[in-house]
Amino acid sequence: MATISDVAARAGVSTATVSRALNGKSTVDPELAARVLLAAEELGYHPNGLARNLRRQETAVLALIISDVENPFFTAIARGVEDLAQVSGYSVVLCNSDENEDKERRYIDVALQERVAGVVLSPTGRSTNVEHLRRQGTPVVAVDRPLNGPDGDQVLVDTRRAARDAARHLADGGYRRIGCLSGPAGVRTADDRLDGFRDAVGEDTTLFRRTEYRAEGARLAALDLLDLPEPPDALLVANSTMTIGVLQALTGRHLRPGRDVGIVSFDDAPWATLIDPPLTVVAQPAYDIGRVAAQLLLARIADGTRAPTTTTLEARLIERQSSRR
Repeated sequence: MATISDVAARAGVSTATVSRALNGKSTVDPELAARVLLAAEELGYHPNGLARNLRRQETAVLALIISDVENPFFTAIARGVEDLAQVSGYSVVLCNSDENEDKERRYIDVALQERVAGVVLSPTGRSTNVEHLRRQGTPVVAVDRPLNGPDGDQVLVDTRRAARDAARHLADGGYRRIGCLSGPAGVRTADDRLDGFRDAVGEDTTLFRRTEYRAEGARLAALDLLDLPEPPDALLVANSTMTIGVLQALTGRHLRPGRDVGIVSFDDAPWATLIDPPLTVVAQPAYDIGRVAAQLLLARIADGTRAPTTTTLEARLIERQSSRR
């Protein structure tokens, strides 16, 4: 069984540096921390969680509360959180709020009762409240969507800019009546993506619909737009689950993506290159979101006095045939 000395030797650092890196100390140089984490992973090293928990009076468990476990975007975030947590000696409990505020509230209560070491949370909306966690001293890092109230650690994506760039890409491709399908009002990512779309096509546009982040809702919303006297010739869709519903709507109307209706979807789902034509996407760095969130959470566990940080990552447009005439 590997020891902390083995990890130090593999990484070329001291055992003290290994201890600080694995506990998320912000004083460790990021390059050294990366070497330590890689060495620990290669050697299969796991810190002595029992001793640490006795000192902290908490379990070596992180709670990850995500909005939709069926969405590949959130499962990639979960993988990023778990990969880093494991090499740092923590286990991760996955909770699916299903975009439901009541479920989210119950999972937060469970995290309190079980005295988890920290929580990574994708908030369902504006009413998400983590004050009970904060009062108990349980660190929280928000991912994808910011928390309301006092500033805290969060890892976000500049999705307004990404939506603006995606809509402009469709306009540059010759599409003239560009529509948007976004999520519910009050969900920050849905609001930002709709705002970015409007930045590109004009504030006065009415070629958009809001619906839940589900395939069936998106299918009905897409049909509603397609039934307009002057229907859109392109659509920006807020996530890959909704895009499934949009593709169903187009198939039902015998319309082909790209040729008849241009499509750009948020998130590079595993099936995006398998359909005909392949799907143009706004690829968000979901795995990196999870990994950075875990790093911030472990740093907060180690030092609760750190100043709150907001990390904003960039999405990138991957052009494929669905946005080409």
